Amino acid sequence: MATHRFTPRHYHITLGPHEPVLEIADGDTVITTTVDASGHDAAREQVAPRGNPQTGPFFITGAEPGDMLKVRLDRLTPNRTFGYSDQMIAPNVVEPEFIPRLPWPEEGQTGRTEWYVDVAAGTATLTRPESKLGNLCLPLEPMLGCFGVAPPRTQAISTATSGQHGGNMDYRGFISGTTVYLPVFEPGALFFVGDGHALQGDGEIVGSGIEISFDVTFTVSLIKNKPSHWPRGENETSIFTVGNARPLDQAVQHATTEMLRWLEQDYRLDPVSANVLMSQCVRYDLGNIYDPAYTMVCKLPKALLP
Repeated sequence: MATHRFTPRHYHITLGPHEPVLEIADGDTVITTTVDASGHDAAREQVAPRGNPQTGPFFITGAEPGDMLKVRLDRLTPNRTFGYSDQMIAPNVVEPEFIPRLPWPEEGQTGRTEWYVDVAAGTATLTRPESKLGNLCLPLEPMLGCFGVAPPRTQAISTATSGQHGGNMDYRGFISGTTVYLPVFEPGALFFVGDGHALQGDGEIVGSGIEISFDVTFTVSLIKNKPSHWPRGENETSIFTVGNARPLDQAVQHATTEMLRWLEQDYRLDPVSANVLMSQCVRYDLGNIYDPAYTMVCKLPKALLP
């Protein structure tokens, strides 16, 4: 088990079978950096194209299709003080007749807000535009918006969307200390990471969080011969499954079915017991409701599991 310090030289805006940037082993830790969603680094220099550019891919020795990749998100920290976000809620999130009343940016304007991110204080403060919110100051909740493995069938899928491989899920639960489980579709898994948010509301309903570059530390482990269909995760209190699709009910179906599989396979619950437990105890979190594929998360408290 080794620790690797990796400095990216280029980035990808698709998750796919790209040339690996580093080969790592089961149990290894990687310390690296990411750029923001528009390709700006810690010095605010444009070093990558827009569209959630990803650091990686990292080739995990011994990973094969049919395995499961376990990734612990050890540390996710903004590495600059400037963050930005969009400021208009997406038209698909409001009633159609309300769409003209949204604050559409005037010609030549960006329609963006700017934030001062203070990691030491643990806050993000609105600096622009001026509004009746005053000096709005919010607690930081750093999270990863987009990460995952190479998809099946040697596809290269845009970082604008998500699927079984992960991708642009924008779930607020992908924070430091969370462990994620991803299906392996390609030799080496080919793990990518990027799209750091200093803070984001549920759904990413304006199309962004507070976008910022990150320092990232993660640790990988391999679970051999453990096929799964959709991303899974756990934190101190819950296990969860992730469905990515559109319409939203299909994302719910994927997340719910994956939870049933997990309960029956790993927790040895019979189908009736799994259904009864979920019927009264399940919780759903909305990940992304802006991108081509929406994200729904199905959660259960660990305290209730056998």
